[in-house]
Amino acid sequence: MYNDCLLCRKISQKIFASESFFVVLDDFPVRQGHLLIFPIRHIEDLTLLTRAEFCDLRIVLQKMTTYITKTFQADGYNIGINMGKAAGQTVAHVHIHLISRRDGDVVDPRGGIRKFLPNPLTEYPLS
Repeated sequence: MYNDCLLCRKISQKIFASESFFVVLDDFPVRQGHLLIFPIRHIEDLTLLTRAEFCDLRIVLQKMTTYITKTFQADGYNIGINMGKAAGQTVAHVHIHLISRRDGDVVDPRGGIRKFLPNPLTEYPLS
């Protein structure tokens, strides 16, 4: 744990913990039930996770998608990782956003994460 790391300091706010990960509610949620999943071990990049940590992450994702489905009546979810400054990473501790989604929370959700950057190389067909 690093005292100067925002996520390391949030460990006391965990809503779930596994052998390798903690889960907290996001301080700036885009939807109700927006979670942050991050490794207990302080690392900055996803590629530094061990094989055991990746296996544990799969289990955590399964448990937390079930949690947001039941707790926040999620009809779906988005999973996102901002890796590197160019991708918008602002906390130097790898973390996964698990975002609860509900039918009708946006007018047209087709295309999902493809819509977050303008001017895609190839337009996603909307019909």
